[in-house]
Amino acid sequence: MDRPLVAVVLAGGTGTRLYPASRRHRPKQFQSFGHEQSLLADTVDRAGFADEVYVLTRPELAESVREHAPQAAVLTEPTPKDTGPALVYAAHRIRDQLSGAVMITMPSDHRIDGDFASTARTAAEVAVDTGGLVTVGVEPTRPAPGYGYVEPGERLDGDCREPSNPSSDADGAASSDGYHTVASFTEKPDSETAATYVDWGYYWNAGIFAWTPNAFLGEARTSSLGPLVEAMDDADPNRGFAAVDPVSVDYAVLERTDKAYVVPASFEWDDLGSWDAVERLFEADDSGNVVLGDGLLTDAAENVVATDGHVSLVGVSELVVASYGDRTLVIPKARAQEVRDVVDQLREDGRY
Repeated sequence: MDRPLVAVVLAGGTGTRLYPASRRHRPKQFQSFGHEQSLLADTVDRAGFADEVYVLTRPELAESVREHAPQAAVLTEPTPKDTGPALVYAAHRIRDQLSGAVMITMPSDHRIDGDFASTARTAAEVAVDTGGLVTVGVEPTRPAPGYGYVEPGERLDGDCREPSNPSSDADGAASSDGYHTVASFTEKPDSETAATYVDWGYYWNAGIFAWTPNAFLGEARTSSLGPLVEAMDDADPNRGFAAVDPVSVDYAVLERTDKAYVVPASFEWDDLGSWDAVERLFEADDSGNVVLGDGLLTDAAENVVATDGHVSLVGVSELVVASYGDRTLVIPKARAQEVRDVVDQLREDGRY
């Protein structure tokens, strides 16, 4: 591919469902969660195949980004307003700096095991060849109602599995290589629907995208992000951010374009989005407990414990207990997604 390949790592979020380990002044991308280096540092290392690596973040986190990823350039968006405005800002800045580049964008806080570079390069090549917007699809390992799903459409290259979805044509099944058009995106279905999607060969939407800046900005210009694109054209990003509402790139652009494609991932993936995800990523003891940090558990089973101090549990099961600094969270493991509600209340009270 005769174009500069630019990796853009998104590192402006806070990871609210991993409270209290993750808070506004120390979001989860700067934490290691049992590994040798932070999630951000792992992600930037993973992006090392690219010609250039940028990290996009909030101004107040820029110095922390430089400490964790000194080899990357840093872009600071004026205001955090979700991934839609963030990626318009990044695409415009990169187009100005590296004419003709193709972008790979990725979150800074996921766990990936396997050959990421090959999938990323393939996604970039598809973006250039089609002039479209490419998402990386991960083959599900379970029904997960907390994830977004991609329905693959027409197969354009590679071998495909036989479809299980009776409403799909023969080219609509997910493939082990090649790529597909996108028939539909669905965000966070209920558990029953998620199970159906897994049976039908849908992919998880991993939030990893590839496109040329011109292709993406062209689609964004006719979306709710249009005022930001126009303001960036006028070199006035502050005006543009003030003119748009927070919105994900999925809702604003990907779900409405007819130029979306999906490339299957050749790696294992988990977004480490909530405390119950810790069970999938770390080894449990004989009683099914997973402990990050110093924990003493007696007559306890199937718990998740995470701490930067010490936690003792006696005679309890299926809990998440997370204790960092002066904050402690205790919640049934099955309700781990509700941590976001706690954070919302703390924000209202000015205590987050």
